[in-house]
Amino acid sequence: MIVVTGATGNVGRPLTQALTEAGEQVTAVSRHAVAMPDGVRHVAADLAELASLTPALAGAKALFLLLSGDLHAPDARPADIIGLAAARGVRRVVLLSSQGVATRPLGPSRVAMRAVEDALRESGLDWVVLRPGGFASNALAWAESVRTRGTVAAPFGDVGVPVIDPADIAEVAAACLLDDRHTGGVYELTGPEVITPRQQAETIASALGSPLRFHELTRDEAKTMMTQLVPVELADDTLDIISAPTPAELRISPDVQRVLGRAPRTFNRWVARNIAVFR
Repeated sequence: MIVVTGATGNVGRPLTQALTEAGEQVTAVSRHAVAMPDGVRHVAADLAELASLTPALAGAKALFLLLSGDLHAPDARPADIIGLAAARGVRRVVLLSSQGVATRPLGPSRVAMRAVEDALRESGLDWVVLRPGGFASNALAWAESVRTRGTVAAPFGDVGVPVIDPADIAEVAAACLLDDRHTGGVYELTGPEVITPRQQAETIASALGSPLRFHELTRDEAKTMMTQLVPVELADDTLDIISAPTPAELRISPDVQRVLGRAPRTFNRWVARNIAVFR
């Protein structure tokens, strides 16, 4: 049995599908009950409430750990999840961490994530750490404004990073959960090209066949929007990266190719697969 947390999200959903197609028994964990593919066990749990996660770990050999936004807050204790997993007999954990742990180690949310990584390394479990950069699926935040107003609003319109398709993260995670050769690996996951928010908007417009207006938000405007969903520390750390990425954050990592034997998907391919949400 493999437990997938965040199973209804942009990484968890394709990961659950990939593991099921590989013939694995999967327990999908999310906060709310949702429909799952045939054969997938679902457990509603809040990772901030350890007792709610315990039933999901029964009989599990491996855990994919994706921390929700509130678990990045300074007073959260996400490392306790690793201790619980070890106590329940889990043998392998694949942790979805962040590129910023290496590139921005002093950011408050990165310090907290580094502590989770360290707890995993010291747990005695088999482990793999995945450190993605920006997600292509962050563009889903524009869907409503694209549909209703023909507008994309984002900060730092001409500053790019190599965003990664979450489906690639899911495929890498599946490989790491299923193949012992990846034990002890730390993989930095990026897309194949640096792309700016303005270029992303142009890609969506081209796929729609109609122009979109680009409205550049100030940092404060973007922070106000982001803190409706994530702790302020995580919002600030993210804005620091997307406003002025370092050379390390602009680097195209070879790790997707190394794990999957193919290049990562482009943003254009992500848009083609998800264009319906923008119509």
